[in-house]
Amino acid sequence: MPGDYAARCPASPGTRAWKLLAAVLLITQGAGAQKVRVKEELEAYPTESVELSCQFIDGGSSTKLTQVSWIWEPVDGQRDNIAVYHPVYGHSFPNPSFRDRVVFLYNNLKNPSIRINNLRMSDAGRYTCEYATYPSGNEQGTTSLIMLAKPRNSARVVTVQAGSRSLVVAQCEAADAKPAATIKWLASVGGNHSTSTTNGPDGIVTVRSEYRLVPTAADNGREVTCMVEQRTQERPWAQTLRLSVEYPPTVSIEGYDNNWYVGRSDAVLLCLANANPAPTAITWTSASGPLPDTVVVDDNKLMVRKVDDAVNTTFICEVRNKHGASRHQLTTFVIEEKRELIRGPPTGAIIGGILGALIIICITVGTIVLIHKRQEDAEGPPKHKPPPPVKAGSSTEMLNKPSEPPTAAETAPLSPGEVYYEPTGREPATNLNEENSGARNGGAPPVLDNSADGHHGNDSSNHGPAVANIPRGESFVSSPMYV
Repeated sequence: MPGDYAARCPASPGTRAWKLLAAVLLITQGAGAQKVRVKEELEAYPTESVELSCQFIDGGSSTKLTQVSWIWEPVDGQRDNIAVYHPVYGHSFPNPSFRDRVVFLYNNLKNPSIRINNLRMSDAGRYTCEYATYPSGNEQGTTSLIMLAKPRNSARVVTVQAGSRSLVVAQCEAADAKPAATIKWLASVGGNHSTSTTNGPDGIVTVRSEYRLVPTAADNGREVTCMVEQRTQERPWAQTLRLSVEYPPTVSIEGYDNNWYVGRSDAVLLCLANANPAPTAITWTSASGPLPDTVVVDDNKLMVRKVDDAVNTTFICEVRNKHGASRHQLTTFVIEEKRELIRGPPTGAIIGGILGALIIICITVGTIVLIHKRQEDAEGPPKHKPPPPVKAGSSTEMLNKPSEPPTAAETAPLSPGEVYYEPTGREPATNLNEENSGARNGGAPPVLDNSADGHHGNDSSNHGPAVANIPRGESFVSSPMYV
């Protein structure tokens, strides 16, 4: 029935507002009723000390404080009095585990704060400061004490042998931490890691991590870094490790220069080995039998005091460590006379020189072609001279005409607009056209043909400047042409 009534007669907006205001007042009254002031949470470390403050807020002259107690709750459902203060009977510490470690800071009921010395991980829990008052009864406030433990961090390398199986090559540990730590790996080698945790008493945790890979000789000496992060650390803890991968030796012989000539005294061979651990034995032998008498061995060094035919053989160097042995051999050849080794220029320098020369040649040829092309474009008409036209009588007359001294007409000044070109040397002059009086197409001077009107001689007023007769054998002048 009440539900049906509520459904049929819903509360008005004003009623809902009053209900909300009433709820706020109840919450405010509850908050104001808290008369014991304490800290909500504290963090501490083992072997250290912590102060638990407690203060009673004056509730008026009608409230009487009779006694204060500190109650420890390590787990839910368990309550133990660890300290009691009475203004008449004084202090009391009923819990034996706290008796010698707890003290009241003030002999005052309104401020019964305590200090706990030499903390233990098991001291974690809730601590309640409880007042016995009159007439309101008990008043209390609770502080949660969180015990923290800094991890004991460590990392180490695990020595392994190179092979084809995945092995643990490094380990990292964060022991006895609260809360638990987190472990990460930074590595340039290809591997992976696994992590495990172990719970200890009082909530402490130990975290272990292992880094694994298939080890090879090339992995020896490479670095991996273990990083530990935990709440109590200001920054991550990190340690870098160098991997230790052991492998049998690899051997090579160096020092032979193909110039062991008879009588040489400074011939040396070196046996070089790459091994982990270091080689335990290095042995030199000869393929032809015992080592020659002129050979001296000093660990990995073979020295020839004087080269002769006896060292014309094959030398063998064998290196051994705990994982096995390896050998290498080298055949030496003794020659009669010393070779003069001529060191040529490096191949790179030769190729660079050839490329540089080709570039210079290409640039030079391109420049010459460009200059020649520009000269041809600037000169205008072609330089070749067409063959002179053949005219009956005129050429023969000029060739057969006796040589005469030049007349005054030859030195007469040119009329305006005329251009005169005088051929130099013995080059024959060629007239191109009879219709124009200017000298063109090769620079030949204009010459009038007297055979056209039957007159001979020099007539400068009608035909322009005349050219002196040229003796046979030196040069000739063809019939004039006007262009």
